[in-house]
Parts: sequence; structure tokens; C-alpha cells
Amino acid sequence: MSARTGILRAMLLLAERDLRLAFRRPSQLCNPLVFFLVVTTLFPLSLSPQPSQLRDIAPGVLWVAALLSSLLALEALLKSDAEDGTLEQMLLSGQPLVVLVAAKTLAHWFVGGLPLVVISPLAAFALNVPGDAILVTAEGLLMGTLTLSFIGSVGAALTVGVRRSSVLLSLLVLPLAMPLLIFGARATDLAISGEVASGPLYLLGALLAFTATLAPFASAAAVRIGLE
Repeated sequence: MSARTGILRAMLLLAERDLRLAFRRPSQLCNPLVFFLVVTTLFPLSLSPQPSQLRDIAPGVLWVAALLSSLLALEALLKSDAEDGTLEQMLLSGQPLVVLVAAKTLAHWFVGGLPLVVISPLAAFALNVPGDAILVTAEGLLMGTLTLSFIGSVGAALTVGVRRSSVLLSLLVLPLAMPLLIFGARATDLAISGEVASGPLYLLGALLAFTATLAPFASAAAVRIGLE
């Protein structure tokens, strides 16, 4: 077996393990979804049901709810593995820690971010977002939630040895997530107005490429420091 095949197999096995553990904990799957749906559906109930007013607030509501929902599961990204010794085993496995952290990050997004993207059309429809803009919103959330998972992996690695680190993790991640909120909400707003939203979407894609390239290295370095 070649080294490349061994690394790929290790990534797949680790991602499969994390997915199995996540599906054994229904709260880890449901809490972000419930929070996202509750926030996005309470706004139409608390405000005037006029379609124009709902469309005006839709970009901010959708993106703020999605980012806050994604933060709910970030603490569990590395915390349980640090407590049961899995991180030490990853470090001693002989496989590059960078690719193992990247595999865990992708598995985390699959559990916490992808479901938000899937149900986002329902929330956008409740806010009277036009059909074309719903597609743009889902596309932006796809890139935004994945980028937030990579950013969150760095924050989770930095706070892995801190007890009750949820507040500190939020303080670290939220400022870095502000560009996602700005560009994502702008893309949705342009799409609702019938204008071309390719500019903000390109910027979201650039942020995704940047974080996907550098965040695993930063996370791996933080994990090594935390375990020493």
C-alpha cells in the first residue's frame, strides 16, 4: 500500500468514526437545526407579514442564524477527542496530523453545516425570498458554513485544553466570521433585488480556498502545542 493510499484510508476511517459518533448523539445533529429554524421563523411571527418587509430583513436573519447555529457544535469538534485520548493517538499514528484534522473538520461540517444548507430554502421561503435568490443563498451558505468549520477548527484547537471553552471559542471565531456574514448577506441582498451576486460569491469562494489551505496547518500546530 502506497503512502498516499494509507493517508486517504486514514482520513476516511477517521471521518467515518466521527460521523458514527455524531449520529449516536441526536442532540448534536438537532440543536443547530432547531436553533436555525426557530430564529428564522420567529422573525416573520414577530414582525409585520408584509412581503417587502420580510425580504428586507431576510439576508441578515438567514446569515446571522446560520453562523450562530454553526457555532453551537464547534466545541465538540476536538473536545471529546482530547478527553478520551484520541488526539494523542492521532499524533502518534504516523499519519500527517494536518490531513487528520482536515478529515475531522469535513466530518464536522457534514454533520453541522450541510443540514443547515439543506433546510435553508425552507427558511428563506418563510421570509418571502424569491426562488432565484434562494439558490444564491444556499450556494453562499454552502461556502460560508464550510469556511466557518475550518475557522472553527483553529479556535477549537487553541481552546482544546481549556475547561468550559465555549465562550472563549465564540470570542475567537466570531470576529473572523464577520467577512462571511458581510459577503453572504450582500450576495443574498443582491439576488433578492434581481442584481448579479457573483462578486460576493467569488469572495466567499476565495475565503473558502484560503481557509481550507491554511486552517488545517494552524489547527494541527495548535493541537501539538496543546498536547505538549
